[in-house]
Amino acid sequence: MDPILSKGLQRLCEAESVVDAVIKPRAETVLTLLEKYIAEIELFNPAYGLVGAKDHGELVTKHILDSLAPLGIILRLLEICGKNQEHLLIADAGSGAGLPGIPLAIALSTVSFILIERMGRRTGFLRNTIAVLGLTNAVVEEGEMEKQAPGRFDLITFRAFRPLEEPILKGLFRLLAGGGVLAAYKGRMEAIQQEMEAVKGHARKWEALPCPVPGLNEERHLLVIHPPESF
Repeated sequence: MDPILSKGLQRLCEAESVVDAVIKPRAETVLTLLEKYIAEIELFNPAYGLVGAKDHGELVTKHILDSLAPLGIILRLLEICGKNQEHLLIADAGSGAGLPGIPLAIALSTVSFILIERMGRRTGFLRNTIAVLGLTNAVVEEGEMEKQAPGRFDLITFRAFRPLEEPILKGLFRLLAGGGVLAAYKGRMEAIQQEMEAVKGHARKWEALPCPVPGLNEERHLLVIHPPESF
């Protein structure tokens, strides 16, 4: 058992009861699948350049636990949608190595995920990884995020996708189902404020919610963006 991963998951569960309720009944399965996923990244990373990590510990902390840190916030956002979990659809935009989509799909086994990635080599990695893990609630679609069918997703999440600019924001809003939101993984509040200032007036509201990562002494926030009423 990976001590960094297991300790990090334990801390996330201790911090939020809603996370504990989801992870604890399946803790052994979640840990096993995450460890298999980490092994796949470590196997293919030298050839594919999937993530930047100097060692195993940094991979686990800065990528896996970072992806799971806002799990409690995401669960609450999904509750607001007013649907049963098995009817929810989440998109991971610019999925890359499957972050945060695959860790979230492992944790939220009753929610459906679509990992959207435009680079063929990375979609190959994602499809292979999903098969190795036996994930039945995640599929991969190759292509540009903006070319997806409109009104499809209850939540669109992304991590290191693109800077938020007006055309990108409007394109993502178009893909949301009624009541859907964007959930962007971000760092320092100062940078978030600057980014949102650039798209001021193009969102109904936004909020940056702290989501500390176990073992990482850096600011992390989930930026939740609500589309205008007209979308």
